[in-house]
Amino acid sequence: MSEIKIGVITASDRASSGIYEDISGVAIQDTITAYLTSAFEIVYRCIPDEQEMLETTMKELCDVEQCCLVVTTGGTGPAPRDVTPEATEAVCDKMLPGFGELMRQVSLHYVPTAILSRQSAGIRGKSLIINLPGKPKSIRECLDAVFPAVPYCIDLIEGPYLECNTEVIKVFRPKSS
Repeated sequence: MSEIKIGVITASDRASSGIYEDISGVAIQDTITAYLTSAFEIVYRCIPDEQEMLETTMKELCDVEQCCLVVTTGGTGPAPRDVTPEATEAVCDKMLPGFGELMRQVSLHYVPTAILSRQSAGIRGKSLIINLPGKPKSIRECLDAVFPAVPYCIDLIEGPYLECNTEVIKVFRPKSS
């Protein structure tokens, strides 16, 4: 079996231009590393909040790099330059609205402004794309909520079998899987 690849995309004008460090992308990588016991490689990109560039990068990570999972951070708010969900929808074959619904529900326990967030998820070929918010604390809260379904989703789209650290995250697979 080929090595598992996980894509991480940070959509940030300031981080991509070096104005500040990309702590959100690091938070995703740290969280995924804590969850997975399978050997995997991170394919990381930090790019500006530009829809065309986001679409191109998502396609590259899914189609060329063959990442089974692509996790984005940033660009999910209501501001004019927040276009990550639009880019995701443009490149996906199917959208999975339950991911965004659950992430907003969980985030509402912490901040009332979670209703402004437009987290989403979708499938492109054999890749699952998940859009997360930009704050590291929110990233972990949202991933803790949705990741239990991620390995089985990747099974269903014929991706690699992800094994997880059950002391960190409890994933669900039906007994027949």
